[in-house]
Amino acid sequence: MTTIEIPSLPDPGPADASRPPETIEERCFSAALICLEGHYTNSPPMGPLTAARVSSMVAKTLEKTHTFKHVREVLSRNVAIWIWLTRIFGAAIPNLTTRSVGPLSSLNDPEKGVSPQESTALIAKNYGNLKDDLQILNKLMHIARNLLVTSEPEVPQDICAAVHFDQMVYQTIILCVNVTSKGYDGEILDEASRSKLNEITDLYKKLLVTSLQQAHNWTAKHDRNKMSFWYDVLFDEDAQVDGPQDDMGDGSGFRVDVAKVEIQNWLERNSRMCDTARKLLTDYSRKQSDRPPGVLAPIAPLAWNWYPEGEVKVRVDNFKEGEKFTPRWDPDIKDKFEQDRVYGRVSREIDTWWMRARDANYDDWVVPMPSVEFAASRTEQCKNSMLNRYAHHALDPDDEEEDEEEHEEHDEEEDIDVVDEESDRDPHDDQTADDSVDDDYADDGYDDMIDEDEDIDDDESYSEGPLTGLLTEIPNILDPKQIEALHMIVKSCILDSAGTGLTRAGENLQKTRCRMFLALDCGKALFREMLVFIAVWEKDEQSLIFQLTSQLVEAMHHSSLVSYAWNSLRIPKDIISPAQTVLLRLVNYMFRSRIASLPQDAKDRTRDLKLVMFFFGYFRSRIVPECVALMHLQAQIREDNADPADFPMDTWDMERAKDGLAQYLDLLTTVSEIPYTRPKLIEWEAVYDLITLLNGLEAGVPKKALVDSIPTRAEAAAASTATSSRSTSDPLVEHPYSAYNPPESPSPPPPPPPHAEAAYKYPWSGIKSQIFTILATLLQPRAGKSPGHPDVQLQMVRHNGIVPLLNSCSYDDHNPFAKERVTLCLKWLLDGCDAANAFFRELVSMAPPPNLRPPPGGTATSTIRVDGIQGEVKVQVRSNTAGPASHAQEAASGDKNGAAPENRPQAKAQTQPKGSASGQSQAEQSNPSLIPDDPYGLVEEMRRLQMGQGGPPAFSVDDFM
Repeated sequence: MTTIEIPSLPDPGPADASRPPETIEERCFSAALICLEGHYTNSPPMGPLTAARVSSMVAKTLEKTHTFKHVREVLSRNVAIWIWLTRIFGAAIPNLTTRSVGPLSSLNDPEKGVSPQESTALIAKNYGNLKDDLQILNKLMHIARNLLVTSEPEVPQDICAAVHFDQMVYQTIILCVNVTSKGYDGEILDEASRSKLNEITDLYKKLLVTSLQQAHNWTAKHDRNKMSFWYDVLFDEDAQVDGPQDDMGDGSGFRVDVAKVEIQNWLERNSRMCDTARKLLTDYSRKQSDRPPGVLAPIAPLAWNWYPEGEVKVRVDNFKEGEKFTPRWDPDIKDKFEQDRVYGRVSREIDTWWMRARDANYDDWVVPMPSVEFAASRTEQCKNSMLNRYAHHALDPDDEEEDEEEHEEHDEEEDIDVVDEESDRDPHDDQTADDSVDDDYADDGYDDMIDEDEDIDDDESYSEGPLTGLLTEIPNILDPKQIEALHMIVKSCILDSAGTGLTRAGENLQKTRCRMFLALDCGKALFREMLVFIAVWEKDEQSLIFQLTSQLVEAMHHSSLVSYAWNSLRIPKDIISPAQTVLLRLVNYMFRSRIASLPQDAKDRTRDLKLVMFFFGYFRSRIVPECVALMHLQAQIREDNADPADFPMDTWDMERAKDGLAQYLDLLTTVSEIPYTRPKLIEWEAVYDLITLLNGLEAGVPKKALVDSIPTRAEAAAASTATSSRSTSDPLVEHPYSAYNPPESPSPPPPPPPHAEAAYKYPWSGIKSQIFTILATLLQPRAGKSPGHPDVQLQMVRHNGIVPLLNSCSYDDHNPFAKERVTLCLKWLLDGCDAANAFFRELVSMAPPPNLRPPPGGTATSTIRVDGIQGEVKVQVRSNTAGPASHAQEAASGDKNGAAPENRPQAKAQTQPKGSASGQSQAEQSNPSLIPDDPYGLVEEMRRLQMGQGGPPAFSVDDFM
């Protein structure tokens, strides 16, 4: 038998001795990538058999990268595979764009862009090949994502950046967002076309999710990649303006163009890759670049890592391991790159912005809490200007200007949001950053909150104008499970625990990226959409999305930027915008964790106190006056002093205001339970604001009874007559199997839709109960002491808080269990407080004694109020004492019958002993037939009011009129 000699592979030579030969996985995957690259560049396109074989090889590679670590390690260090992937996506993206949304030139030009109908037609026409291509590209993106999960992830991360695959991921995200965010008109499509459109849209969403996951793996624990990604997504070319962001309402003087140049310079100074990646790239450039897939593109600033020394300009920082660097800002240096190198940090512009935008009390307690007197005047001002401020367009221009000037002068005296000039100092030298500017949340007066017309569309309350930035559209596209990767990316870029520590210049890059996130409009817009996403999908606190977003808020809190974020989320139309409501919920969640585990560091406690001070100052200066003004207008309408047509808000607006107020009260409830924040609420006299809200609710919203008023006998008789007449005139006869056909009669009209309650009758349900909970918490005694808190007790008396508490003792179905909370408040209020007890004694002494006894032998009609029943109940009281004539007749009758009248229990009931616990008279106990039918407890109420001589009153159900 002849022996067939199999030729061996060519000797790679000494230069390649350090690199093992290609594995079968590398060769198979490379072969599939070569075919795909030719397919998307039409050189040549694949036929069906080749496409099926290539798809099978890609699927097997994907399975192996999921399962085997060694396969990921080998493929991730193959520079040629990364180049093939880059070239494939570089060719596929324009191809897919043309077949889905039209020519590339139309994407950024509205005049050349295709309409949603034309895009729908394109997708339906190219359904077959689009489906195949999207499926294969999604698998390739999955593989690229898996290749970044290795024992040394920085190696494939650097290779990925060197071949610019990260830019292909970015372009893929843009394509997916452009396709999935279009509003397609499904009504013009038949069922088959609609099904095709939905399937292609779902495939684009899957590719978008995989691309986000790949971006997350590429940025994980890699500071330069994080900064590069942040640079791409936050510095949106369409969102930039020629001047500073003052023109866009930011008010901080932030210069986007300067910050962009400084971050570019930082990326160039920090362009050094890890040694392993540099070696792999250098070996490929020297020994394999003459074969497909070709040479590495010499794109700055990374190309110097693999190019021979001297061929590429190098401006990278050279520091020894562990060497420290002291930042210094030198305005005399003319070369911008050299000036930034001396400064050492990422961006001087970002640092300056942060010193202006951070909490005004960051360095010291320079901004005081607004006084109670200011809050009172502010509330009256809001009451007087409610209609004008919500109907701004109806004002005379001259009157409007005078009103604004008056409020501006007032706010300059008392505004809580004025930053101290001297506190805005550079932490790295003694030079003041710039002239003083107002803090961001003091950019306007209180009365400029409402400066738009009433006819603003409701949807604009969730996002003002067009969405800014690439990532901002994603929360409107993906569902909670799909969007997790986006939240993970943001968390990876700004959360301290996901960072790598301080730089040589002592800079925390995570905090710097957090500041960039809020300084740039794209970041603020994305944060707003992430908050609204929680509200729209109604995510609870146990969901991953809520947990991740709460960690982002914690990161902002560490940079003292929650106050800035709060003001950036303001919407002129709303008292509290939906995004602000969610932010309050997240802050509340953050503070609740303090109850279980108190911070040990004094700096953390101080930072918490300053955030609480900001929110309570906003609560006192804006939220309470705005809400009380609405309640005051409700009271005016209730008293017929105002026209309901003048009420400026609809039910939807009222619902959002109530949700925001309820969330604010939840936050104050949590703050009142934290040991180091509760004393501050007492010091700031939070009781005043809560009592103001109670008074407003008491005046503007009537209590809702548990049941309606009891009908009179006439009303009951009329209702019974109407029912009987309907039953006799229109009998209901069933003939399920009969041939009898009754004469046709018009079908009854459908029931009317449920009537929505008018906005001016909005009940603010549950608000009182929350207020009573906070008051009870503040009134409760200090640990180890029995009387209530003396300071809060005196505040309650001084601000006349006892009256609204007593007014809330009756049942109100808008605030279930409020009565029980009021009882607890009164317990702590009266415990050890002489002033409160004296008030109660004076109140009791002023009450007139009840005098509801009928004359002997006669009757008296009166009304009583029964808790839980609407209105007053009329009762007829009969005397238990007979008149003189009746006594004579009863005596004669008794002599005639041989029985004394007092021996007959029907004549006169015996008096119940005072100490009896049963609550019944002796006559009731001896003769149960005398016990009246008393479904509403009227007997006990009459006994309490001493409306009889003793025993049960002789009345029946017919006596209620």
